[in-house]
Amino acid sequence: MNKVWATAGAAVAFVVLYLLLWPVPIDPVAWDAPQDAGLLDPFGADDRLSRARAIELGAHAGPEDVTAGPGGDLYATSHDGTLLRIRRHGDVEAFVELDGRPLGIEADADGSLVVANAFIGLQRITADASVTTLLDAVGGRPLVYADDVAIAADGTIYFSEASTKFGAEQYGGTYAASLLDIMEHGAHGRVIEYRADAGTARVIVDDLNFANGVAISADQNYLLIAETGSYRILKHWLRGPAAGKTEVLIDNLPGFPDNINNAVSGGFWVGLVAPRNALLDELADKPLLRKIVQRLPASLRPTAEPSAHVFAIDGNGDVLMNLRDPQARFAMLTGVFETGDALYLTSLFGHQLGVLQKDDL
Repeated sequence: MNKVWATAGAAVAFVVLYLLLWPVPIDPVAWDAPQDAGLLDPFGADDRLSRARAIELGAHAGPEDVTAGPGGDLYATSHDGTLLRIRRHGDVEAFVELDGRPLGIEADADGSLVVANAFIGLQRITADASVTTLLDAVGGRPLVYADDVAIAADGTIYFSEASTKFGAEQYGGTYAASLLDIMEHGAHGRVIEYRADAGTARVIVDDLNFANGVAISADQNYLLIAETGSYRILKHWLRGPAAGKTEVLIDNLPGFPDNINNAVSGGFWVGLVAPRNALLDELADKPLLRKIVQRLPASLRPTAEPSAHVFAIDGNGDVLMNLRDPQARFAMLTGVFETGDALYLTSLFGHQLGVLQKDDL
């Protein structure tokens, strides 16, 4: 019996030491998570996304972002590194292999496409499908998680690097790296201004907790930034008396904001890729416990719960439209690309691109 107790004691001691001392990649930082108000107005009940139909992508998955190219064709990034072209009549074809994990995409004034590739950096794709790497390092430091991109009227490119610590390729992909960065809350994200004509790049906003979607206002005066790990949207002034300053536009969102895209009306679309996680919020000011949780099996750690939720805001942060699907048929929506007659619903996973006709709103 003594031997049994000794064995049991040794096992317990091993588990305790493992939970307290086993190396993990995160070094959590304490912070005060805002009290989750839940899905109340202006984010209350809605089911209009349930009316969306699917564009089948075949073997390709994860249409993270979409833009329109010359001639009206749509271009979607995908998980396997393929840039997809969606013809006006609905056919989907592989346009070019970009390698890595392309995420945000925008069309430039010359008809080329600019992609934020999480494994590579900024890429430009011309109409003949030639690919050029525009930028893969800033200040001598390689880019490890380029995320979203926005292009100003004068050709200046703004893009987010979600994390400078948890590289998407190094840590097993964009999703795995995002979980680490959000669990640590170490302010490793930043937004970079790149001037292709001069070949110069500079950081304009840093110390962000998972820098994600970026979009420029129609008047070119400010940039919106999704700070995913802090549940908020920031407004960074590019012009005017407040140029260079960053303020909180909308805070305490009921989920994790992902892409930000310009709306036809002049506002912005935001995707809530997942709802808030109660355990993650409870552990916000308990860095030691977050480190212990990180040592647990992956199935016991906080993860993104499937949901389908997007909303539109104006430049003052007022919510203009709130769209949800309680059944989450198109789950983990990263955002919306709006055309004259439809909303295209981009997503983190899945082999379909959702499309909601405006007539069905």
